[in-house]
Amino acid sequence: MGTQTESKLNQLQHHLPEGLVVDAAWLERRGYSSALRSKYAARGWLEQVARGVYRRPTAQLPDPNKNKKDGRLRWQHVVVSLQTILGQQLAVGGRTALELQGFAHYLGAGEMREVRLYGQERPPTWVGKLKLETKFVFHHAGRLFNTHTTIHAVPGVEGGSQPPLGTHSLGGGLVQQPWGQWDWPLTLSAPERAILELLDEVPQRETFHQADMLMEGLRTLSPKRLQKLLVECRSVKVKRLFLWFGERHNHVWLKQLHREEIDLGSGKRMLQRGGKLDPKFNITVPEDLDAGR
Repeated sequence: MGTQTESKLNQLQHHLPEGLVVDAAWLERRGYSSALRSKYAARGWLEQVARGVYRRPTAQLPDPNKNKKDGRLRWQHVVVSLQTILGQQLAVGGRTALELQGFAHYLGAGEMREVRLYGQERPPTWVGKLKLETKFVFHHAGRLFNTHTTIHAVPGVEGGSQPPLGTHSLGGGLVQQPWGQWDWPLTLSAPERAILELLDEVPQRETFHQADMLMEGLRTLSPKRLQKLLVECRSVKVKRLFLWFGERHNHVWLKQLHREEIDLGSGKRMLQRGGKLDPKFNITVPEDLDAGR
């Protein structure tokens, strides 16, 4: 191996952690030509996972469903790569964020089939061409919240050093959670933000019953974080529905909210065709919500 080739390979190993994903443009900017990428792929130093998309071969990760190691590309590899290496302002949110934090495990069994991503711009088109067992569903974060929270790359990730362990708050209702063999930082919505994102999908993609089950278990939400998010939330429907569910389950954090600061708009909101009108929040809700409980 030539000295220059060895140097380029060492740089690649330093800046691209094993298992994470980058596109050809990222490699090109760092001096890895098409010919060099092909050479690396042929020798097993790079793995081409889609046209113009590469990753360094990964160490075998434990497969939670089988008694063996599993080196397949997972959706978390993709999201961590977008957030920490490629600088995409995307966060995992909604139902997915609640599932990752242990709040939605009883709503469905098996591996996630959809992953909700929230950001100001859609992820690159090549993301949809990856062979994954999950589908990414993108939501424009600015439609639901007034403020834009910047997701910063964590120092040391490209260099291969280990980020801090544990879950860390980033502000704006976002947190970072370690994932994978190397505890890579995965940015996602805190439960307070994630439940508002989920309620935005009621009743089109999420049912009242599912939202009701989730809200029943959210007993330990932060009133301070909730207050800020509810004030910044653009959706009258989401805010009314959140407070309605909160009262339905008599959560203690409700008493610490300053409702006079939360704009609930005016007029009625029909959320359930043929439902009953709640006179306090002026929203229509299912009459049979308690059926089967």
